Amino acid sequence: MKKDYFGGRVAETYDDAHDERFGPEYLEAETSFLADLAGDGPVLELGIGTGRVAVPLRKRGVKVHGIELSSDMADQLRVKPGAEDIGVTIGDFATAKAPGTYSLAYLVYNTINNLTTQDEQVACFRNVAEHLEPGGYFVIDVGVPSLLQLAPDQTIHPFTVTDDHLGFDEYDFVEQGMTSHHFFRDGENWQRRSIPFRYVWPSELDLMAQLAGMSLHQRWSGWNREPFTAQSRMHVSVWKKPEAN
Repeated sequence: MKKDYFGGRVAETYDDAHDERFGPEYLEAETSFLADLAGDGPVLELGIGTGRVAVPLRKRGVKVHGIELSSDMADQLRVKPGAEDIGVTIGDFATAKAPGTYSLAYLVYNTINNLTTQDEQVACFRNVAEHLEPGGYFVIDVGVPSLLQLAPDQTIHPFTVTDDHLGFDEYDFVEQGMTSHHFFRDGENWQRRSIPFRYVWPSELDLMAQLAGMSLHQRWSGWNREPFTAQSRMHVSVWKKPEAN
């Protein structure tokens, strides 16, 4: 069975009020974007987690079902007001089957990178295509790999250094792998948590969509539909399943 890196204390402390992605302004733009694409149909969130997006989207009147590997994360979702009728299928979102079909599927907050092989990422696109209705959309929000910040022989990049939290990414350029290492102060001691990822390029995602029978519909650099440029550090991409003949 696939390892759950988000159980226990990670799930309990996942919702971070200091992270802009949990703030009302960010969520307003994100859920508005998704609701516009969803139309009247139900939507499927891959890696639904604690319901950061699903709960405010449901409050907009959009029916949401999720797939989540971590039962602890799903437990955090279930106790939130407004989550009473959000269904959750426990499983790997690359392969797990949710009931019904959907007008929109989405995978946000860099979560595509939690699939650590190219084969898993390709399988995810195919799984989504099977769940989508004809003409349905698939949305991914993920960072653009920022390898230019590294020297040619550098594989370690620090991303946070505070009195209570040290964090750095370790890159494997051959396999497009990246492991995020976190060290947290716990009283007089330090606790370590390391999570593996696979970074992926926008053009590579487009090819995965093509293999699954979908095509690029839109690409932006943020939820407010800012133009995607060579300087963009993230992208919100939308692929579309063909309409029925």
